[in-house]
Amino acid sequence: MPELGDLTPLTYLLLTAVGFAAGFISSIAGAGGMITLPALLWAGIPPLDALGTNKFQSVFGTLSSTHNYFRSGHLDFRPLWPGLLAAVVGAALGTWTVTRLGGEQLQTLLPILLIAIAIYFAISPRIADVDSQPRMSNGLFNLLIGGGVGFYGGFFGPGMGSIYALAFAALLGYNMRRATAHTKPLVLATNFTSMVIFIAGGHLLLGLALCMGLAQMIGARLGSNMVIARGAMLVRPAIILATVAIAIKLLLEA
Repeated sequence: MPELGDLTPLTYLLLTAVGFAAGFISSIAGAGGMITLPALLWAGIPPLDALGTNKFQSVFGTLSSTHNYFRSGHLDFRPLWPGLLAAVVGAALGTWTVTRLGGEQLQTLLPILLIAIAIYFAISPRIADVDSQPRMSNGLFNLLIGGGVGFYGGFFGPGMGSIYALAFAALLGYNMRRATAHTKPLVLATNFTSMVIFIAGGHLLLGLALCMGLAQMIGARLGSNMVIARGAMLVRPAIILATVAIAIKLLLEA
């Protein structure tokens, strides 16, 4: 595995602080990877090593928020298991594919998708603190959304949490606390699968990943507590801002 000899103590500290901020934001609206990955690349870490380190540290934050939502009673794993399995398969295929193909076409289309998500969150009456009528069965949702977004998460990834949250609210009628909570295990399964593949290829800075991961756990616990307390009042604007910010960043990089 790569060494950390080229990173100064200050860079180490700054990246750990970035992990904390990403964990906090991601537990509310997703998009934490859009903070940590550019920071890792800025530090001069090679792209594949940055991707592997990013996946590793993000797993800690998602695990923390998943546990917090489950402990507070907002997360039920029973209907999620088929979706988790589909997400693992999709993520493995997506990660395998991205190591062999470019993501240029997806990077062009993604800003349009994210802006559409932001508009939906801004205007839809289904984005609220009460459940609404589902539009899709759990079985079909687990297969299409679990597997499809899992593939996207392994292949590319930005905005994955927002896409999952939108799907839970729009297709299964979940309120925003419940939708945000049920997003986390699917994101966790997707990122964990990608992480294992990157580690198998030797693309991980373990010491840095552990420090950032511990900071992620603390940030994610604080952020998920805020979602539990405030619900749609917090999640709706946070996801709108996060998705629009990602879309603008991708458009500027195009």
